[in-house]
Amino acid sequence: MSKHANKLNEIPFSVLDLSPITAGSTPADSFRQTLELAQLAEKLGYNRFWLAEHHNMPFIASSATSVVMSHVAAGTSKIRIGSGGIMLPNHAPLVIAEQFGTLESLYPGRIDLGLGRAPGTDQGTARALRRDLGSTGDDFPEQLAELRGYFDPSLAQGNPIKAIPGEGLNIPIWLLGSSGFSAKLAGELGLPFAFAAHFSPLNTLGALQIYRKAFKPSNVLDKPYAMLALNIITAETDKEAKRLFTTIQQQFLNLMSGNLKPLQPPVDDISEVASSYQLKALEQQLGSSIVGSQQTVKDKLHIFLEESQADEIMAIAQVYDHKARLHSYELLAEITKSER
Repeated sequence: MSKHANKLNEIPFSVLDLSPITAGSTPADSFRQTLELAQLAEKLGYNRFWLAEHHNMPFIASSATSVVMSHVAAGTSKIRIGSGGIMLPNHAPLVIAEQFGTLESLYPGRIDLGLGRAPGTDQGTARALRRDLGSTGDDFPEQLAELRGYFDPSLAQGNPIKAIPGEGLNIPIWLLGSSGFSAKLAGELGLPFAFAAHFSPLNTLGALQIYRKAFKPSNVLDKPYAMLALNIITAETDKEAKRLFTTIQQQFLNLMSGNLKPLQPPVDDISEVASSYQLKALEQQLGSSIVGSQQTVKDKLHIFLEESQADEIMAIAQVYDHKARLHSYELLAEITKSER
């Protein structure tokens, strides 16, 4: 067991943000608050700030992910800015190469390109995005190879088309996953891997095992590097943190029922708005979430790190109240620095 399993300050902590749209607010509000969160994350010493691509979801404003990344990068100076992720089957690889080549040219040494193969939306919206009704994401390895070739011509396999800007730029590529497919591919290619433990907890340890077993050293990494995304909500008390967490729980209940709406205010007790069946489904979907006071979060993080041996943790806090969201990240930062 590596020593970082017992020391929270020995691994990096990062932030995943969806530019959440809360009830009664606008995407413009979301982008302003996203930048405020990124600036705080930079001040507190978080390693990266990633934004996720989703579409046709009234509670997420980061659909034009590259554009929001530029907004955040322009308002910060040191923290790495990335995509968590770009859903590559939704885009032509050349377009993504040019977008991220532009971002890296504008903000050199600060851009991460996290890639996923899911649509990040429903099937109808995926068809609207892709226009190719036969595209299912099964050609993700080929799309990835094409994309990597635009950055590194030695991988281009005779493709005469150039990404300008993009060609020759060193932009770290991460594979994202919630199952074993991308875990195996990331390992075989020697790329860093980010797993969505915040909504796929049951697959976490299995995917990490697949990644580490499949890993082959590359010119990118000489050993596996796994980052895990987790719902982490920290408050002054366990009771308050659990109350804030009910916003995420309501979000997943709405997703399950197809009743999509902006993020809802927290409730005192989730069992008041969820059936016993729904509560079980929430536990299955959100079971890895770490919610509580600083001491509770610290204890649970230690256990999680011992089990997962994660190299980095990416915290996501879908909290309705923006000030409470900022405070959650402040409290988490205190925890991660408390073991020096």
